[in-house]
Amino acid sequence: MDDVTDFVFREIICEVGKPSVLFTEFTNCDALFSAGRDKQITRLKYSERQKPIVAQIWGANPENYFKTAQLIQEMGFDGVDINMGCPDRTVVKNKCGAALMKNQPLVTEIIDAVRKGAPDLPLSIKTRLGFNKIETDTWLSFVLKFCPEALIVHLRTAKELSKTPAHWEESHNIVKLRNMYSPDTLIIGNGDVKSYEEAENKIKNYGVGGVMIGRGVFNDLWIFNRESSGKNHSMMEMLIILRKHVELFNSVWGNSKSFNLMKKFFKVYINNIPGAAKLREMFMNCRNYDEVNELLITFF
Repeated sequence: MDDVTDFVFREIICEVGKPSVLFTEFTNCDALFSAGRDKQITRLKYSERQKPIVAQIWGANPENYFKTAQLIQEMGFDGVDINMGCPDRTVVKNKCGAALMKNQPLVTEIIDAVRKGAPDLPLSIKTRLGFNKIETDTWLSFVLKFCPEALIVHLRTAKELSKTPAHWEESHNIVKLRNMYSPDTLIIGNGDVKSYEEAENKIKNYGVGGVMIGRGVFNDLWIFNRESSGKNHSMMEMLIILRKHVELFNSVWGNSKSFNLMKKFFKVYINNIPGAAKLREMFMNCRNYDEVNELLITFF
């Protein structure tokens, strides 16, 4: 998730309940080899405790995919993931993300470029069921013919964004196609999973090999922790972790990132507790690290 699963938040997740594998924010490989390189390269920052970690990339230029894949392999990542599902209007307008579902010749070039750039890394593809409508049989069978090590499917179309329930029933068809075209590909489902228990049920009931969780972490910070997911956590416990997050954000990014990016995390920590709305408003009104810290001190 852009500006969410950054280095700092991944550190916090590792502390409360580390998943089997972590993914970076998606990195624009076209910008990585342009004047915007300095901003993009920070998206590939990781620590050893975050491993195994996969670098997710996007773009439209196969040559830049090749160079980015080379860089990712040199940096010691454990895998490379091509995003072919982001429905963001700007991304699609630039013929990237979900737009690739309508450009199979370019997809072929991109996959070939990444494989040549990072021959030693597992390749995964993150995509959706289709662009305007569900096209499992045509689109996903096409992708599976490239035999990626993993296929991660957000079980909605690009047009649906996240506004409709995920079509988990399509997983059965995807697994069937996998068995036909690429038996060794791991199928990972994504969409509407809000607890560890629910993730286990999806794997059991829909035949997928794993579940990717994104927005679900906003509802349950411990979603990757079997023992703690779905349980109530005290306000003090949440604020202690929030303080760690804010301090780490400040020490790692300083003034290189807008402090406003930190604000989207407040709802993760200040939720489902008495007076949450009022307390969240107080934090949202803070303009910088010092003001948040002063507010936090009042609770300790």
